[in-house]
This record gives sequence, C-alpha cells and structure tokens, in this order.
Amino acid sequence: MKKTTVLTVDDSRTIRNMLLMTLNGAGYETLQAEDGVHGLEVLGGSEPDVIITDINMPRMDGFGFIENVRRSERHRAVPILVLTTESDAEKKNRAREAGATGWIIKPFDPEKLISAIQRVTA
Repeated sequence: MKKTTVLTVDDSRTIRNMLLMTLNGAGYETLQAEDGVHGLEVLGGSEPDVIITDINMPRMDGFGFIENVRRSERHRAVPILVLTTESDAEKKNRAREAGATGWIIKPFDPEKLISAIQRVTA
C-alpha cells in the first residue's frame, strides 16, 4: 500500500524538522523544500498527495508558490494547507483565492495537523 506523501515548504529549519518528525511519526512519507522556488523544483520530480506551505519565505512566498502549483496540469488538484504565523483575514482570503485548501496557524498542534491532512485526502 502506497504511503500518503506530504510536501512541506518552509524556510524555517526548525519547522521543517518538527513537520518531518510529526508526519513520519504518523506514517506519512515526507518531502521537504526551503521556499517556493525549491518547492516547485521538488514538485518537478514528485507526486505528493498533500502540500503544506508557509507564506513568508525568501525567493518565492507561499502565495506565488500556490499560484504556480494551481497553474500546473499535473499538480493543480493537490490539496494545499497553509501553515503560517499569519492570522490576518485578508491574507487568508488571498491564499484561498490563490487556491489554498486550508489554513493552520503556527505553532501547530500535531494531532490537528494530522486531522487536517486526513480530511483533505479523504
């Protein structure tokens, strides 16, 4: 049986490590990228079932990353969860308009994160 694969895109090494431990501990396969540009590079050679992305990142932010994923024939239907410190309604709307599936505020609760992944992959 194929494991669910999650691509995490975040410029914080600490957050990437926390996500890796949480996701691998829950039985997911995890791919990681350091920003939106790197995320698109990783997507070029992979087929994740879910993407988790930060918003504030160097080179390409989460909004630009989400827009690029949604323009891709290959990955446009992949659920995208935003994981960020931002809680501003305007930014949530912008992410939704770009194509984000959900929004989670940092620091994340591992159980709620796994629950969100299960909901969007069901």
